[in-house]
Amino acid sequence: MPNYDDENIFAKILRGEIPCFKVFEDADTLCFMDIFPRSQGHCLVIPKTPCRNILDATPEQLAACMKTVNKVANAAKSAFDADGITLFQFSEAAGGQEVFHLHFHIHPRHEGTALLPPGKQGDMDQIKKNADAIIAAL
Repeated sequence: MPNYDDENIFAKILRGEIPCFKVFEDADTLCFMDIFPRSQGHCLVIPKTPCRNILDATPEQLAACMKTVNKVANAAKSAFDADGITLFQFSEAAGGQEVFHLHFHIHPRHEGTALLPPGKQGDMDQIKKNADAIIAAL
C-alpha cells in the first residue's frame, strides 16, 4: 500500500491550512461539510490521525470514526427530517477514493430523492446553513 501523503486536502484541513464548515469535533475525529454535496446535509467524518483508508486504519481509528458517524448521522437525519441515511466509504482509486485520508460520507436521504451527481461545487451559503442545522440538532 502506498504511504500516507500528509499534503492531501483533509490533512491540510486538520492543520487549519484550508477552511471548512466544521460540524463536530472531538479528540479523535473531525466532521465537516462536503463542498461538493450530493445531498442536503452531505458531510464527512475523518480521523485526526493519518491513515489512507479503511485498509490501513487501526481498529481505534475506525471505532472513533464510527462513534462520530453515529452521532452526526442521527443529528443529520433529524436536522433534515430525512427518511434514512446513506453512508459511503471508498478505499483506493479502484474503489472510488479520490482523497487519500480515511473518510466517511454521511448523506441524509429522502424517499424517492436521488443523490445529486458528483463533482459540482455547492453554494457556500447553503452549505453553511446545512452545517448550522446539523450543529443545532447535535
